[in-house]
Parts: sequence; C-alpha cells; structure tokens
Amino acid sequence: MEVTDEDAVRARTLVEAYQRITSEIGKVIVGQEGVIEQLMIAILARGHCLLEGVPGLAKTLMVRSLADAMQLSFRRIQFTPDLMPADITGTDIIQEDPQTGHRQMVFEMGPLFAQMILADEINRTPPKTQSALLEAMQEHSITVGGHTYTLEEPFFVLATQNPIEQEGTYPLPEAQRDRFLFHVRVEYPQRDQERLIIERTTSTFEARLEPVITGEQIIDCQQTVRKVPVPDHVVDFVLDLVRRTRPREEDAFPFVRELIEWGPGPRACQHLVMGAKVRAILKQRYHVTLDDVEALAYPVLRHRIVPTFNAEAEGVTVDQIIEKLLAAVPRGTRDRAL
Repeated sequence: MEVTDEDAVRARTLVEAYQRITSEIGKVIVGQEGVIEQLMIAILARGHCLLEGVPGLAKTLMVRSLADAMQLSFRRIQFTPDLMPADITGTDIIQEDPQTGHRQMVFEMGPLFAQMILADEINRTPPKTQSALLEAMQEHSITVGGHTYTLEEPFFVLATQNPIEQEGTYPLPEAQRDRFLFHVRVEYPQRDQERLIIERTTSTFEARLEPVITGEQIIDCQQTVRKVPVPDHVVDFVLDLVRRTRPREEDAFPFVRELIEWGPGPRACQHLVMGAKVRAILKQRYHVTLDDVEALAYPVLRHRIVPTFNAEAEGVTVDQIIEKLLAAVPRGTRDRAL
C-alpha cells in the first residue's frame, strides 16, 4: 500500500501526540512507561486490555490520566458479585409526562456509555454481567429491550484483575480472554520510583494534565496505522510463532507438546500484526520489524496459552514458555531498511 503525504503527516502527528501524552501522564504517574506504551498501542490498534496487578499500583489513576490527556470521557465500574447486566448497559424505565400524564418507556444509559471504561476486578462479577461487557467490546454497541445502541467512538475497555485473591471469583473463560488485545502486567515500582511516589502523594504536590489529542484525531490515527506495511518475512515470523504454540501442529516443538494444552487462534496473529504496526509508528518507522513483534509477544500471547498440568506442577509460567518460543522460532530473513 502506497504511503501518501497525508499519511506521513498523520504519522508524525501521532508520534508527537504520543510523546506529549507520556509527558503529561508522567506528571502524575511515576514509572510504568512500558504499561503506558502498551495501553497506547491497544487504543491505536482499536483493541482492549486486560490489566493485572496487585492493589495500590495506581491503575485507576493511570487510566483516568490517559483519558484526560486524550480528551475521552471516562467511567469506572466496580464489578461485584451482585452486579447485573442492566447496571452497566442501562435499562428502559417508565417516565410520565407531567403535562399530559402520558407514560412512555425511556432508555436510561448505563456507565458503558463512555469512551474509556475501567472495568475494575472483572473476575468478581457473574458470567452474565461479564458477557454484557464483552458484547460491547466486540460490537461497540449494546442491545437492550430489542433496541441496539451504538457506543461513542473511540471505545476502549480496560479490565483489571487481582492476581493474589481468587476466592469467590468468576475467572474469565479462555474464549472471553481472547477478546482482549493485550494482557498487561503492572509490576511493583523500583525503590527510587516508590520514594518519589511517597513524596508526591504525602505533600501538597498537585499536577494538572493538559489535553493533547481528541477522539476524532484518535480515529484518524487508527486508520493511519492500518496502512503501515508489513514485510513478508515478518508475517512468516508471526505465523511461525503463533502456529508453533499449538501442540497438535506437525512442526510443534517437543517442549510445546509437553507444556501447552491449547495454543492461540488466528486472532493472536491479527493482534500481533496490528500492535506491531502501531509500535513501528511510535518508534518513528513506517514499516514493521521483527523487534516490534517480539516486543509484543508477551502481552498478546500470555492470556491465550493454556498450560498443561505438568507445566503448572513444575512451576513453569506462561511467560517462560513464551521466552522459550521466542528463542526457538527461526527468524528467517533479517530486517532490512525499507
């Protein structure tokens, strides 16, 4: 696909916006540069994120700050065992006209009608409510009472999970986890970062975020990144990487058959390519390299690989399996300047 001057201008605008957004978020969030980059990639690839981290790592503040910097409406939904689908989608209510006394059904919008949704502890709510959220993620619309309502674009869902408390939860099935573009892990801050966090949050420090980009501009950027070319050898690497996670493939590695029960489907290939396109532009390139794919292999694959009982018994993590895959899959033709 030929790159036009307009595409090049949009790409430069996107890079500048990304740099300014990270700078603005840095006013309130200490560290977590990799997490912020992955969130930005997911938004620009028109995907959603499953975020995993212990409590107290400022996940909510991070998402709210990102929404403010991108001028997106933001709603936080705290998922609980008694939350019903109508509590997040909205419901029809009977409303009476005070002038005529005539009654009619009026749709009362739920918190899903925002551009950036933080679904806090999604594994704490029953499958029926989880499914209502996942329908909105996939279709960018919801259906209530036989009527379909389109959600405002761009629409982005960030769902969080607590990795240390699993009693009384409703874990997302593999098919539903597959709907998320990335599974991002938020780690503890480093010592110097945690010191700065203490200083900021226990003093009179206050930061104001300046808006950087609008929703309409984000939609334009989402279209621009789709035009980024992907060389054949990069596509081949994506196919080899994903297909060799499937233990029933003829060319699967012996350790794959031992450690993986089920591998990812074709959506993993799609998400790897789309994410790599966005990352290429953010790195100020208009072509995808193997480095882009390798950098995103962990967040794309970690929630799509189902380990065997033997792997879990031996304490082998999914990230360790992905590391072995990246080391074993041949690279083929090396990247070259395009």
